[in-house]
This record gives sequence, structure tokens and C-alpha cells, in this order.
Amino acid sequence: MPKILQHAGGDVVEVILADHRWFEEALRELRDETSDRPAVLADLATVLIAHAEAEESKVYPALRKKNAIDEEEVEHSEHEHDEGNEALLALLEVDDPHSEEFSENEHELSEALSHHLDEEERDVLNPARTDVDEDVRQQLGAEFAAERARLIDEDCGRIENVRRIVKEAKASKKS
Repeated sequence: MPKILQHAGGDVVEVILADHRWFEEALRELRDETSDRPAVLADLATVLIAHAEAEESKVYPALRKKNAIDEEEVEHSEHEHDEGNEALLALLEVDDPHSEEFSENEHELSEALSHHLDEEERDVLNPARTDVDEDVRQQLGAEFAAERARLIDEDCGRIENVRRIVKEAKASKKS
């Protein structure tokens, strides 16, 4: 099982990319019927929620302020986080980690997450590389890592918290 990465900081692009590669490894572990799926899923839920929440509170606003990305890109990325969180919640709610339902829901999460990682790397991280100075990326990496670590310490991947996040996202869509 991939060990949860603890970032001290660094270039925000590299820190986010390291999480993306970790997500891909965790998804591979979830597909392996011989792995400890509940443990892998618990770690994945924690890192995924912490990562997305830290991006939304620290990274996207800063990149928007620097004109590296526009409001539409922020909204699109946040929408994809919402979709991923819904797929994560559906997987967390499956009782039997060896069931067909688990495999189907894992596939849905994998599809949503892979799609988001691809788009974010092209449409958010590339502009961050080219349009944001290195010292700003370093500062942003430290802020992202600190927020991510704080959320991980709070065990943000608990099913109750994921339910709350999904419920709030659905409520904000209605308003």
C-alpha cells in the first residue's frame, strides 16, 4: 500500500503532481483483490479530501489572482472535485470490499479521478508553471502542504465528513 505522502512544501506544481501519482498507485491497489482494500480506501479518502480542499482554499484562488487560470477553470475543477467526492462516498458506503458493487464503484471513482487529474495537469498546472514565478509557486507549495497536513491530521476522510462535503456541494448547486 502506498504510504501517505507528507509534503513539507516545494514548488506547488510538483507537490500536486506527487499527490496525483500517489492517487494512481492507490487506485491500482484498490483494484487488487488481494490488497487490504478497506485500509487503502481509508488512506485514499483522507488524502483525496485533504488534497481537494487544500487546492480549493489555497491554490485555485492564488492562481486566479495571478491570472494563471480564470474563474471558469476554477469552477470546472471544483465541479470535478464534487463529482470525485460523490464517487468516493459511494465507494465508502459499500459494505463488502470484495463485492461486485465495490468493483463497480471503484471503477466510477477511478474514471472520475483520472479524468480530473488529466485536465488539471493540462489546464491548471501547466499555466501555473508558465505564468507564476517560482518564488510564488514555492510559497504556494508551502501553504498547500500545510493545509493538506492539517486536514489529514483531522482525519478528513471519515465517511461522516465526506457525506457532509457532498451534501454541502449539492446544496450549493441548488442555490
